[in-house]
Amino acid sequence: MKLGKFITLEGIDGAGKSTQLDFLATVLCARGVTVTVTREPGGTPLGERLRDLLLDQSTAMHPETEALLMFAARREHLDKVIIPALNNGNWVISDRFTDASFAYQGGGRGLNWEKLVVLEKWVQDTLQPDLTFYFDVPVELGRKRVSALKTLDRFEQEQQDFFQRVRDAYLTRARQFPARIQIIDARQSVDEVNAAVEKTLDRIFMQASL
Repeated sequence: MKLGKFITLEGIDGAGKSTQLDFLATVLCARGVTVTVTREPGGTPLGERLRDLLLDQSTAMHPETEALLMFAARREHLDKVIIPALNNGNWVISDRFTDASFAYQGGGRGLNWEKLVVLEKWVQDTLQPDLTFYFDVPVELGRKRVSALKTLDRFEQEQQDFFQRVRDAYLTRARQFPARIQIIDARQSVDEVNAAVEKTLDRIFMQASL
């Protein structure tokens, strides 16, 4: 049995990841692929409990504590969900993964990237996503979309300069890993973003069939 493919979706809050997650899962299922959809932080019972803690507005913590909790949830996520699904031949789609730690804890919080690299290696070994969609949107537009939809969590209530650092860090990661991270202009309409996602997916899907 072939190993499944691991696809992650990244972007600042308001970039439209959730909409594209549903679209991507629908497209893959229509092509006969067994899909496992998950998210970070979360994805497991322990991970979801850590997610509640991490997103709680009333919870203050040191940036390193935040990063450690993120990677603790990720280790559990890999062990209980991601690796078993890939070994079964499923395609895993995750709403966020380690790029988010470099963006939010590294860029947003200012945590030393060398420490994140150590955690990444410790938790993941050599495992990386096969494909990452980074949905890029100006901070002002992302904030406008988020504030119009819901009550803000601990990250979403941060100021604009925080999200600018997050976006800059995402773009830095994309430059570091251009073969894996595909930048999608999320300022476009949903249909246009769908088309860009499917075009990239077609290429990956064809490669997986070889």
